[in-house]
Amino acid sequence: MAVMEEQRVSPGGPPGRWRHGPPWRDRPDGPGRPARWPWRTTVPLTAFVLLGSQFAARGQEGERATLDPFARVLLLVAAGQLLWRHRHPRAVVFGTAATVAVYLGAGYPYGPVLLTVAVACFGAVVAGHREAAWAALGTLWAAHVLVAHWLYRWLPPSGDAPASWAQEAVVATWVVTIVALAELARARREQWARERAERARAARRRADEERLRIARELHDVLAHSLSVINVQAGVGLALLDTDLEQARTALTTIKGASKEALGEVRQVLETLRAPGAAPRAPAPGLDRLPELVEAAADAGLTVRVEGTAPRLPPAADLAAFRIVQEALTNVVRHSGSRHARVRLAREGGALRLRIDDDGPATGADAGGGGNGLAGMRERAAALGGTIEAGPRPGGGFRVDAVLPLSPPRHEEEDR
Repeated sequence: MAVMEEQRVSPGGPPGRWRHGPPWRDRPDGPGRPARWPWRTTVPLTAFVLLGSQFAARGQEGERATLDPFARVLLLVAAGQLLWRHRHPRAVVFGTAATVAVYLGAGYPYGPVLLTVAVACFGAVVAGHREAAWAALGTLWAAHVLVAHWLYRWLPPSGDAPASWAQEAVVATWVVTIVALAELARARREQWARERAERARAARRRADEERLRIARELHDVLAHSLSVINVQAGVGLALLDTDLEQARTALTTIKGASKEALGEVRQVLETLRAPGAAPRAPAPGLDRLPELVEAAADAGLTVRVEGTAPRLPPAADLAAFRIVQEALTNVVRHSGSRHARVRLAREGGALRLRIDDDGPATGADAGGGGNGLAGMRERAAALGGTIEAGPRPGGGFRVDAVLPLSPPRHEEEDR
């Protein structure tokens, strides 16, 4: 059921395996709480930067300065800042860029240290700080150009020559690649966020529709049954001292109506306890129209049925039954007439239901002024049909409903 489905996928539940998109670790643990510390990724990355830089220094021996304690401190600082990348992404991306700029400006070998800037830039872009990430990368590249083509004369290693522009093109390509991958991840994350929001809206919409359906079912069941019980209770009280046999018949009718109402209410409520389970009893349809006529007769209303109903889809069959039930209930409760007519006819691809009584109204309009008419209109509209209800020209009240014999197109597409 939609209500329970919404509860199972709600973000406030216990953490579990993600179903739609990865569980981004920069997400806060809860309202007002900071993001988690990314130890699991930062520690291995720091070790890789330290060891990889050692191997890179051996490969660039004689071309770049050797790794000394200051170089290792810079490597640790560059990688260690990534622990704060989820809490302070802007500061981290500028901090790593500055640290790497000092590292390269000191003439230390190229290597995995550049990954620290890539990870910080990725985190900043995904967190929504795109301008900060671009500015930090642009500043790092500009610093590298300045060092490689001008300041190299005064910076270690001694005897260094200017870098080739082909090397600058490689660095620029590396920068563009980082930005592109980060933007791709950001776009994908935003898409996941939109999909999650849409699923949440759909779940809420299904939950609202389910609550409305249950409310309609309960209203129709209880209004009809309680109306019969009320009328029969009045008859029983009036005849208790004069005609015990008729009073006993009224009490028997009350017992049957209450038992039927309890069964139908239990069937509706079972969908709340076991979402998605098939109902134990089939939903009522026009095949139970004789039961409605008999219940109305017990309430003192004579009902004449004209025509036969064609084969209906389950949803239309239930709606037709509830519309007739609500219309007859309104006649019993609000009309002074003791006669009603139910006419069934097929018109093209639709079923026309017409329920008439001769009136007059007693204390209120014959059709009732509560939720009954609104519920009938909602049932018809949900199937793509129409319903009109109002006084008849010659007196009394008429309910005229048209229900399609095939389900609406949007229901077929949902299947």
